[in-house]
Amino acid sequence: MIEPLRALPLDELRKRSSAKWRSYPDDVIPLFVAETDYPLAPAISAALHEAVSRGDTGYTPADPGAAVAYASFAARRLGWEPDPGRMRITGDVIMGVVEILRRIIEPGDRVVVTPPVYPPFFEAVPEAGGITQSVPLRDTGGGWELDLGAIDAAFREGARAILLCNPHNPTGTIHAPDALRALAELAERHGAVVVSDEIHAPLPRRDNVVTPFLSVSDAAARCGYAIVSASKAFNLAGLKCAIMVAASEGTHAVLRSLPEEVSWRTGLFGALATVAALSPESDAWLDAQALAIDANTELLRTLLEEHLPDAGYRPPDAGYLGWVDLSRYGWGDAPARRILREARVAVHSGPAFGDGGAGHIRLTLGCAPEVLTEAIERIAVLR
Repeated sequence: MIEPLRALPLDELRKRSSAKWRSYPDDVIPLFVAETDYPLAPAISAALHEAVSRGDTGYTPADPGAAVAYASFAARRLGWEPDPGRMRITGDVIMGVVEILRRIIEPGDRVVVTPPVYPPFFEAVPEAGGITQSVPLRDTGGGWELDLGAIDAAFREGARAILLCNPHNPTGTIHAPDALRALAELAERHGAVVVSDEIHAPLPRRDNVVTPFLSVSDAAARCGYAIVSASKAFNLAGLKCAIMVAASEGTHAVLRSLPEEVSWRTGLFGALATVAALSPESDAWLDAQALAIDANTELLRTLLEEHLPDAGYRPPDAGYLGWVDLSRYGWGDAPARRILREARVAVHSGPAFGDGGAGHIRLTLGCAPEVLTEAIERIAVLR
């Protein structure tokens, strides 16, 4: 029987040199960035130690095995069999987003984003020469969903692409297969393109199922691209490896046309770690981490009910991010500022996620239960 993964002790975590542990003084509980506090999967540690021991620190080859590893992972864990021959590697998901957009839009074209959404989306579009057009998610009262009518209108008025977040960051929403099929039909009807960020797909909560966008229909395969990475689920962001995935000859031709430098940006350690992460050897570790995060999603609900009963919170369908509405407490549009200043807890500021983010915070649930508990108790003192 798999036991939930245990986070490392705080004194050990504070020795890390990543952004999570170097952005604030030691009296601050850092829950602002999507880094987890667990030990690496043993297969990843072994692969990296072996590489260091043999001085394997050179250039990344064109085919480090990441595509085949992802295809195997997708078949085992997502019920999808993508063709590794239609993939290319790059440094990270946003690099992949920018490079694909540069090939499929003209300068000044509008690209739909669906806020509240991952803040770098708002920077990736202009970096690629486009203009962001916000089409917010619809709040159904029990969750969030794509506003397909408004997306249709945006395409009809000339938007050339949409950045899909699947599963969605920060809400943790898993988009339903029917919604994804409808999105693909809309995009194809209007000659638009879907670029799907699926970085959180390896971590569905409990019995939830993530549907890869490219798998839902022939239309999705023709009009879409996916960009995937092991970096969030396995805490490998600093090692730099992502995979751009196509599912048709036309979209694969676009990936083939990208400059060779796009793949050279991949870190060799990132590629080695990705192959180890996506191997069957790491499945049990991933399941153990999922159990720990499942427990924390429910713990956050309990803590908020006890200490911040007017907060709005829906446990995520996937990923390890908690999206919390604190607007009823009157702490302003950006409550993260007061929380950092007075409670000494660092959380991500809601307004950075665009429309729908005012009064909200995002916090990371990939931590020890006692850390999450202390963070909410500190915030509750501000009531």
